Amino acid sequence: MTYQEALDFMLKALPMYQRVGQAAFKKDLTNTIKLCEALGNPHKQFKSIHVAGTNGKGSTSHMLASVLQTNGYQVGLYTSPHLKSFTERIRINGQEVDESFVISFVEDNQKLIEEIQPSFFEMTVAMAFQYFAQQKIDIAVIEVGLGGRLDSTNIITPEVSVITNIGFDHMEMLGDTLEKIAFEKAGIIKEQVPVVITEKQPDTEVVFRKVAEEKEAPISFAEELSFDEIPLSDLQGAYQAKNIKGVLATLQVLKEQGWNITDENTRFGLSQVQSNTGLKGRWQQLNSHPLTICDTGHNKEAFQYIVDQLSRQLYKDLYMVLGFVKEKDLNPILAMLPEHANLIFCEPKIPRALLIDELKAKTSHLKQGRHYIQDVNEAIALAKSKATAEDMIYIGGSTFVVAEIEGL
Repeated sequence: MTYQEALDFMLKALPMYQRVGQAAFKKDLTNTIKLCEALGNPHKQFKSIHVAGTNGKGSTSHMLASVLQTNGYQVGLYTSPHLKSFTERIRINGQEVDESFVISFVEDNQKLIEEIQPSFFEMTVAMAFQYFAQQKIDIAVIEVGLGGRLDSTNIITPEVSVITNIGFDHMEMLGDTLEKIAFEKAGIIKEQVPVVITEKQPDTEVVFRKVAEEKEAPISFAEELSFDEIPLSDLQGAYQAKNIKGVLATLQVLKEQGWNITDENTRFGLSQVQSNTGLKGRWQQLNSHPLTICDTGHNKEAFQYIVDQLSRQLYKDLYMVLGFVKEKDLNPILAMLPEHANLIFCEPKIPRALLIDELKAKTSHLKQGRHYIQDVNEAIALAKSKATAEDMIYIGGSTFVVAEIEGL
C-alpha cells in the first residue's frame, strides 16, 4: 500500500468534515471508543492537555506545545485541519508523523476499520493516539476538532482542559446561541480536572462555572489572573494577546502539578512557536513589498480581530483576496470589510466552497471595487499585479483559501 492509497482508504470510509461538511460529522464517541479499545487504549498511555474553543484553539495548542518542548519534554501535538499535508495533524516536537506510520496503521487495522466504519476524523484521532503511545511521549496537546462534548478527541482525561473563546460558528451542529455552543465546548471538562477559560464572556461564564461545579473541576479565567510578565510570541496578530494569557494560565496549572516549566523557557518557547511546531497561517507574513499577510480566521469573531489589525497597518491601498465555505453566514463578515479595500473573491477547491456565482449574488450590494476569479492563486496573482510596493495584500476568509497558497 502506498501513502496515497492509505489516505484514499481513510477518505472512502467517510469523507472528512472539512471537505464535505455536516454529512461527515458523527455525534457519537462510540466508534472512537471501539477503535481505541481494539488498539489497547493508547490514549491512556500518555498524559495530555485538551484544547477547545471557537477561535484560538490552534494557536493556543501550538504555543503550549512549543513551551513544553522548550522545557525538555517530548511533546505530541494533534491538530486539524491540515493546510498542505495530512501528516501536519500529528507531530512530536514539531516533526510530522512519518508517512510509513500512516501506511502501517491503515494496513494493520484495515479489517478493524471496515468492521467499525469510523469517519476520517475518528480514524485520525485513533492513529494519533497510537503514534503518541508508541513513541512514549511525555505529554500531548490535543486540539478538539469540532465542539467538544461529542468530539472524537473527548475520550481522553487530560492534566488540564483549556477553552479559548466562544463564537458563532458551526451553529448547524453546535447550537444557535452562545450558551448552547458553550455547553458543547464545556463537554471537555472532566471530573476534578482543572479547566482554564481563556476569555471571560458574559453569555458563557455561567455555563462553564455550572459544568465545572458539577464535575468538581477547579476553574480559572485567564483574564482574571495577574502575571509577573506577559511574554511576546512570534505569532503575530492582536488576537494572540488573549491566547497568550490562556497559555500562561494553563502552564501555571501544570507547574502546580509538578511539571518543570521555567519562565526563561516559557519566554523562549513563545518566541519560537513557528519554528518549533511548524504552525502556518496565523497572521503569517508572506512578503514585505507589498506587505502580504494570510490568516485562517473564518468567522465573525475572527474577522473583528482581523479588521482591527488591518486598521493598524500602514499601506497606500489594500487588496483582499477572499474565499469562503457555503454554510458561512457572510453578512456580518462582509459588513466589516474596510470601505477602501479592493476585493478579489475566489473559490477554494473543496466541495464545501461557496461558488463564485453565489459569491457574486451575496456581494453585489458592496460598494468596494470587486473582482471574481475562481482559482485562488490566480486571484492572488491579480492582487500582486495591481499592488505597488507601498500597498498591502490580505489573503483569507477560509482555511482552505490559505491552504492553496502556492509556496506557503
